[in-house]
Amino acid sequence: MRRKIAYPLATLGMVAASTAVVASPALAHGYVSSPPSRQALCAAGTVSDCGAIQFEPQSVEAPKGSSQCNGGNANFSVLNDESRNWPATSVGNSVTFNWVLTARHRTATWVYSIDGTKVATFDDKNAIPNATVSHKVDLSGFSGRKTVLAVWNIGDTAAAFYSCVDLNIGGGGSSTTPTTTPTTAPTKAPTTAPTTSAPTTAPGTTAPTKAPTSTATAAPTSTTTAPANGTEWAPGVSYKVGDVVTYQGVSYKTRQAHTSIRSWEPSIFTLALWLPL
Repeated sequence: MRRKIAYPLATLGMVAASTAVVASPALAHGYVSSPPSRQALCAAGTVSDCGAIQFEPQSVEAPKGSSQCNGGNANFSVLNDESRNWPATSVGNSVTFNWVLTARHRTATWVYSIDGTKVATFDDKNAIPNATVSHKVDLSGFSGRKTVLAVWNIGDTAAAFYSCVDLNIGGGGSSTTPTTTPTTAPTKAPTTAPTTSAPTTAPGTTAPTKAPTSTATAAPTSTTTAPANGTEWAPGVSYKVGDVVTYQGVSYKTRQAHTSIRSWEPSIFTLALWLPL
């Protein structure tokens, strides 16, 4: 049975859903969006037939201590399936991993491992993180195709969130990081909406595409570049910081570079990805 999806706003914890029944905020958490993790690739449609994870990439929650891509969570066993030939992002020796958090929890540590060896640990000392989190990790001790296990260890529970990221280290690419990563979220959104009406025609794109920041992968994607400012928001579009879109008659400005997917509409991810104008 498909799990219900929750999308809390960054400020008030309000929830809404575009494709499923609204559920408890406890089901929405976080995952590595770029370089794209396996669940991000599923949400983007780059890898098909992923099951429930394609609708809730942020929900790979399991007890701490697992070395599996799904953390041992049987609902998302597809993430452990190596026969799927997961596309690998070509990177240099230094990589910035970007997380999108749909519910922020007190954090003990963020841990990155390759083949069971810890590569980097970031200690948050039980602080509540921002809506987006980035870590620059030195991978100069590795080369070729590797799978990085990224783990977000929660500070006040026994749970952790897991993301596996497939990389081609030293493959001629370079790490990609958002042009601007928000460090603090506004306390509330403006109460008035602009009077400009939305365009009558939205850019034609199909299916969900992936999470923030585009990177080169071994498989082609169906994303398009951002249209002119003021164009209606659409899925499958690569937005850069400062781009302006309209959605349901309201204008929004991009706070973090990302590629849009259905269920990431500006009215849902206000303040994490979009700022109302």
